[in-house]
This record gives sequence, structure tokens and C-alpha cells, in this order.
Amino acid sequence: MKVKATVLCENCVYSNIGAMAEHGWSVFLETAQGNYLFDTGQGLALINNAHYFKKDLSAINGIILSHHHIDHTGGLLSAVNAAGPGPVKVYSHPHLFKESYMIRGGKVKYIGIPFNQPALESQGASFVYNREFSEIAPGMYLTGEVPRKNDFEVGDLDQVIPSGGGYIQDPLPDDQSLIIKTDKGLFVVLGCSHAGIINILDYAKEKTGEERIHTVIGGTHLGPASQEQREKSIEALKGFHIEKLGVSHCTGDIAAMRLAQEFKEKFFFCHVGTVVEGE
Repeated sequence: MKVKATVLCENCVYSNIGAMAEHGWSVFLETAQGNYLFDTGQGLALINNAHYFKKDLSAINGIILSHHHIDHTGGLLSAVNAAGPGPVKVYSHPHLFKESYMIRGGKVKYIGIPFNQPALESQGASFVYNREFSEIAPGMYLTGEVPRKNDFEVGDLDQVIPSGGGYIQDPLPDDQSLIIKTDKGLFVVLGCSHAGIINILDYAKEKTGEERIHTVIGGTHLGPASQEQREKSIEALKGFHIEKLGVSHCTGDIAAMRLAQEFKEKFFFCHVGTVVEGE
């Protein structure tokens, strides 16, 4: 299957005067099975950038959400409105509307989705929830909950959910990625890789039966990771023999530089306006 991915929301923008950057992530996907929107950014840039890059949100078959955080779901209401009239499928984990926070520097900040379910449904959102590996169209799969099998991808201790009058670490079981089968191997679109990028890619191979991972784009979440975790993840990534590795959003400058050193011409940065094609 051929696929064309255009980054609509990301933390950086270069050269495209009139496009906007924001802390967030969204990708417009054009495939043989129709067009899809993967994540919606924080909500400030999506509509502007869709217009700028001439991507018609009214022509999408559905909206895919990688997880519940505001920098991936903040543009959901705008996306649903743009996709109307009529119901638009929104693929997500059933934990989409959970209450979650970030605690950094002693400050507590809400980071969950900024809309409730009735408000979104009243505007045409039709939620399709999944926990399991699911085929949403021929050759297109959502990972659902990714098993955490290795011992070094530990997640963020400062992303929490309420419990017993206090907070506990949010294990983010709702983190999922999109996998598209192409003739050259798997085309993987990550959200934030809270499940661990190595866990995700191992699971993609296991569930599809495809050994070749050709393209990986999205947030690797190696920015907040410890140096030890980052180096172990990068070393493991090299074993997948990825042909195109486009990182973004939560990867961080240090991790991006390390990945560029290791993957050389196969590495690129997915800023706003980046177009990635697979076939």
C-alpha cells in the first residue's frame, strides 16, 4: 500500500511562512484506503496548517488518537467540526477521557483531553474504542495496548493519575501507534511512544508477521528518558535496520543528535510540513 504522511502539528516549523508550530503532534495520512488524521495537536495550529498545506479535513475517513494527552487531543473538537457534517469515526483507547496530570518542579498541571465525551459526540464524533491490536482498514492496524516487555523503557515518573487522595505514576496503557503495511515493509506512525519505542516496534513485527520495518515517524519520548535508557533504546533501534527514521515532538535535542549520528542519511526531523512517503 502506498502512503503519504504530511506533518500538520509539531514543535518546530521552518521556511513555511504562514504555517504555525506548537507543542504537539498531528499527521495527515493519504493512503489507498482513504485519508486519516493521526492525532490533532494542541489545538492552536491544526486548522491553520491544514489550510496552508491544502489538506482537506472534510475528506478524512477517521481520526486516530495515539493517547489522551492534550498535545495530541487538543485539536479534536476542531477536527471533528472540520470533518463534518455527519458522524466521523474517532479511534481511541477507552481511557481517552481519564483524568491525568504532570508534576514538575512541585507544580501540578492537568494534561488530559480538554473536552468531555458528550460535547464531542454532539458535534459528530463517533468513538471506536480498542484495547487490542485492531485492523481499521485493509493493511492498516492500531496496536492497542502494547506489552511492556523490556526492562529499560520505564516511562515518566512525573506523569500521574489521582489515586487514594494522592497521585501514582500513569502507566499510560492507552498509548498506541498506527502500522501500515507497504510493499517495502511496515510504515509506523508513533504518537509519543509512552509504551517504549522498542516495545512498540517489537509488537508491530510480532502482530503483523512482517520482519521489515521500513519507515518510522513520530515522537520517540527519548527526550525525558535517562541517558542509560536513551542509549539502550538507540542501540536496540539499530537492530531493526530502519530505512527512514523521522523523529519529532518529544524526542529532544540530545536524543535527536544521537539518532542522527547513528542513522546518518536515514535520519530526518519531522517538523511542520514534512512529507514522508512509503510504498
